[in-house]
Parts: sequence; C-alpha cells; structure tokens
Amino acid sequence: MAIYDLVVPKENLLRKINDLVNFSFVYDELKDKYCFDNGRNAIDPIRMFKYLLLKSIYDLSDVDVVERSKYDMSFKYFLNMALEQLVIEPSSLTKFRKLRLKDVNLLDMLINKTVEIAIEKEIIKSKSIIVDATHTKARYNQKSPREILMDRSKKLRKAIYKIDKNF
Repeated sequence: MAIYDLVVPKENLLRKINDLVNFSFVYDELKDKYCFDNGRNAIDPIRMFKYLLLKSIYDLSDVDVVERSKYDMSFKYFLNMALEQLVIEPSSLTKFRKLRLKDVNLLDMLINKTVEIAIEKEIIKSKSIIVDATHTKARYNQKSPREILMDRSKKLRKAIYKIDKNF
C-alpha cells in the first residue's frame, strides 16, 4: 500500500474520505443481509458500498466504475485494493443492490450516512449536494392528470388485447 503514498496525493478527495471516514457502519447496517457460516465468501460489503459511492460521486454506470477502478489509482486506493488485484464483475453491483440492498431506502441511508460523516469531518464544505436521482422515486407526480389517464387507458387496452385479440 506504500505505492499509494506516492501516486495518490494527500489532497485527493477519495484519499481524504478513505482516511477520515470509518466505513464499518456498513457492516452494522447489512449484518442481517449476509450469512456468515454458509456458502462461499462474499465480496466485502464495504468494498461493494464504496463502488456504489464512487458511482454516485462521479456519476458513472456499473460498467464504467468497474472499468475505471482497473486503472485509476485513487479508485484502487479508495477500494482498498492491491495494485494487481482483480476488480469485480459489473453484474456483482447489480446483485449487491438487488440481493443485499432490497430496501432502496437502505442505500439512501448509507449514502446519507457517508455524506453526514464527510460534512462532519469537513471533507464536503458545500451547502448543497447534487445527486443523480435516476433510480429514486419522485415525491410528486410529474405527469398531468390527463397524461396519467392516457397511460392507464393504454395499459388497460393492452391487457384486454392479451385476453381477447378480436376486441
């Protein structure tokens, strides 16, 4: 790990986060999602969470974050990987979200916890944070009532056509 002292500067955001934040809270939040005495060893939940955190920080897809973690030394440092260590398969992130983070609010809570710690340690100094909310549910309806009715009538017609093609 000494090589990272040479290639990842002390001012690097990921280095600061990794050095200041204790991610052990991930174990506490996910302890009931893992079986510790059965099956093969799972990928470390902290590493999987950090992959998701990198995705949200740098606005990357699963494939892109895994690809970048192959060659970006700050990513490898943040993920606590040896230089020669192989990265995960991108599909592992999907499985992690579906099997371990079934509750979408859990992922939001973990990210919020990380942001709280980063603000507390003064890593994040901004008053606002921009988040990619592609996979979060909106708190209000963006469609007009007419658009909602049109969508529902379209779904109803499709359901009827499946039952009776002559309709």
